[in-house]
Amino acid sequence: MTFKANATLLSHLKSIYPSSSATNPWYIVSAVAFSASNEPEAVPEVFNHVLTEVSGEHEQRLLLARKFRDALLKSGLTSGYSKAINSLAALHAVMPPELLDTNMLRDPSIPLQDYEQNGRAFFRATYGNTADSVQTLLDTIYPDMGYFSNTIGYGYTYGFTDILSPLETSYVLVASLIASDTPLQINWHLDGARRNGATLEEVKAVRQIAIEAASAAGVKWKAGVPEVRESQD
Repeated sequence: MTFKANATLLSHLKSIYPSSSATNPWYIVSAVAFSASNEPEAVPEVFNHVLTEVSGEHEQRLLLARKFRDALLKSGLTSGYSKAINSLAALHAVMPPELLDTNMLRDPSIPLQDYEQNGRAFFRATYGNTADSVQTLLDTIYPDMGYFSNTIGYGYTYGFTDILSPLETSYVLVASLIASDTPLQINWHLDGARRNGATLEEVKAVRQIAIEAASAAGVKWKAGVPEVRESQD
């Protein structure tokens, strides 16, 4: 039976995030969780649900569309590139023509050395006091992974914050990792969301949205999803 992200489910996911917060990123978390759960057709359902709530101003609608696209792109490094492609394709099929991008938003002419430098800074901001130990792990298991993470992961991909803020990027990582059932990395990025500005209540809400979206899409966890830690290392 085909999975449907109906209005009742989407309204419930939206309601989980604290109403006291200035903005509600539930749609980013939900779309990424559905994508990472291998339910790409649910992504345009989330988009259309949110689009009806956005005022008629073109710039606001375009920013929303870009947030969806960039969230899916960023999620591909953690949940699987093919899943990101399928979700972007499903989203593209329902995207109003005036909300499409025909040019790249990232600057491909920037030297890789600059992306590496910026990536290291964003990596350290996200991992805090654990940055050195995580970087050592990546460099030790495969030096190419350490370089890729800094330059392509945190430099070119995650470090582009013109569309998604560093905090929204952390939420993308949390959602994709929860749906992918990788507890070590879930812990890393629950903590990272706190370092990038989320309150404890907000991170707990993002965790719950991702769990409920992924669970609705059929994901089952081997040993449950790590809880949000009260403090980070």
